[in-house]
Amino acid sequence: MSFSSPPTSACSSLSWRTSSISSRHLGFQFNRSVGFFISCPTRKFFRNPRFQVSCSSSSSSDPLLVKAARGEPVNRPPAWMMRQAGRYMAVYRKLAEKYPSFRQRSETTDLIVEISLQPWEAFHPDGVIIFSDILTPLPAFGVPFDIEEVRGPVIQTPIRSEEGLKALHSIELEKLHFVGESLRILRHEVDGQAAVLGFVGAPWTIATYIVEGGTTRTYTTIKSMCHTAPHVLRALLSHLTQTLADYIVFQVESGAHCIQIFDSWGGQLPPSMWDCWSKPYIEEIVRIVKSKCPETPLVLYINGNGGLLERMKGTGVDVIGLDWTVDMADGRNRLGSGISVQGNVDPAYLFSPLPALTDEIQRVVRCAGSRGHILNLGHGVLVGTPEEAVAHFFDVARSMKFDTAGLDHVAEQELVV
Repeated sequence: MSFSSPPTSACSSLSWRTSSISSRHLGFQFNRSVGFFISCPTRKFFRNPRFQVSCSSSSSSDPLLVKAARGEPVNRPPAWMMRQAGRYMAVYRKLAEKYPSFRQRSETTDLIVEISLQPWEAFHPDGVIIFSDILTPLPAFGVPFDIEEVRGPVIQTPIRSEEGLKALHSIELEKLHFVGESLRILRHEVDGQAAVLGFVGAPWTIATYIVEGGTTRTYTTIKSMCHTAPHVLRALLSHLTQTLADYIVFQVESGAHCIQIFDSWGGQLPPSMWDCWSKPYIEEIVRIVKSKCPETPLVLYINGNGGLLERMKGTGVDVIGLDWTVDMADGRNRLGSGISVQGNVDPAYLFSPLPALTDEIQRVVRCAGSRGHILNLGHGVLVGTPEEAVAHFFDVARSMKFDTAGLDHVAEQELVV
């Protein structure tokens, strides 16, 4: 099918042509020529426990997403979706019925790999993110938690005092062996055809759960702690900074091409407070990781980040994820050309008619330009999203082609779709 060109806008400086969307690719066959296998609910996976990635390596054969993250030339926009593995997929819901515990699904190697590969097999995104949770590493450094059906994450002993800090210790990475094993398997299974993505929560966001004892809508306890017990909060954030940096390096050495840092609740802070209570700790994580893994792109995403873009750039990350409330053209103007961006189609567009979704994807890509853009949603895939729309999102992304004609200026690029 073909669609008409989108209306003229502030982003219409790119030349525009349309062509038919390529057919959906299904039934990907994995290469299993070497190695041995382990049992899995529906398939068997190659396991090579000796596989390890050098933190400092990079090459011309890097996946498209990694090249875009570094701002290198690419022939089309790479695409993946936050929360792309999960409840919108029928195959995931069926698996979850058999394994109803989220902790079991996200802490068992075979299940992690199975779920991580579900969208890869169905849609072939350019990034395959490990199925995990930002709270997964907590028990490995002294903070046990549960996930309840209604309440969600629950931390029975919140840390709000110096006494509470005594429970913390250095991260015991052997307790997260399932993360390392899963990343190694995923790296082999996608076989260079997509980037394997790892992730962590930012110190402020993780501290929010630890201090509040779980999810919150008001953040009153931790925000008041900024004034009533700042020394305790700083000590907690400093500990989390080193711990999360170690966890990132562990993920990279296990096979992750790229790491996303989710400061999910950073947008709940006034900008001046974010400068004080979140930014310095993200900066330190970036410094530590870059000293050990200089070639690994780091992405920073904050929900509700419109007032923080310039501050986010100052952390030293390689890519800024834009939520859907920020206009892509405005975000590009504010951030400049020296940093890559990710996003930022409104997840609700996936409930719209497919031609409308096509127009919005093309608009976002046109506004972002041909250098340093990873196509994504401005938030995670919503529950109930039609799988047909997700497939269409990736089909549209694959149908786009950048015709640079030797020109570097974004306004002179030609986008062929």
